[in-house]
Amino acid sequence: MSGVLTLGTPPIEVRLKRNARARRLTLRVSQADGRATLTMPKRASLREAKAFVIRQEDWLRQQIARLPARAELLDGAEIPFRGQMLTLRTVAGRSVRINGMVLEVATPNPAARLRAFLKLQARNALLPAVERYAGQIGRPFGRITLRDTRSRWGSCTSDGNLMFSWRLVMAPPAVLDYVAAHEVAHLVHMNHSAEYWRLVADMMPDYADHRHWLRENGAKLHSVDFGA
Repeated sequence: MSGVLTLGTPPIEVRLKRNARARRLTLRVSQADGRATLTMPKRASLREAKAFVIRQEDWLRQQIARLPARAELLDGAEIPFRGQMLTLRTVAGRSVRINGMVLEVATPNPAARLRAFLKLQARNALLPAVERYAGQIGRPFGRITLRDTRSRWGSCTSDGNLMFSWRLVMAPPAVLDYVAAHEVAHLVHMNHSAEYWRLVADMMPDYADHRHWLRENGAKLHSVDFGA
């Protein structure tokens, strides 16, 4: 079953999603787009779902209120890049360049130009990080793909292909390195077992600090609106 519940005033839409493995009702607000999703066990009823969402309305509104506002790519906007806030300035020309603490983006189509620039910078940072950590554990990896994912910062397939969000280049370099190490560790353990986390700690002893940063600040990276 899938569907939408509308809650309160102003209205909040809550998407319903059944999961055969779910053991209880779970309500989540996406930091990427602010959408609320209620995950339901297979046998949960719509009446139970409605009652649960109503009980959680105050919590839900608090979570949505805490989300950062969308940042449009206008002159003077603050754009995170490698952990620093740069001021956007549109200029005539054909490229994107960093001039001190100013991010100069050529017109026309500054959003598309900046998105392409960030993807390139992300690849240039992630490839050596992956090579370094894969070398530490002696495991080969497949291709590296960059996407603008909303639900995860990276993933690893069973055949060793790695995917990362290019928005990681907006985070501090050590945070990007942590996600690289996190996914490389899946080349050994395709799970999040104790053995898996021990391997991550071997590669990056202070990984917990960077994991915490991403949990606390990840929504800000997603708040920058690059358009379609």
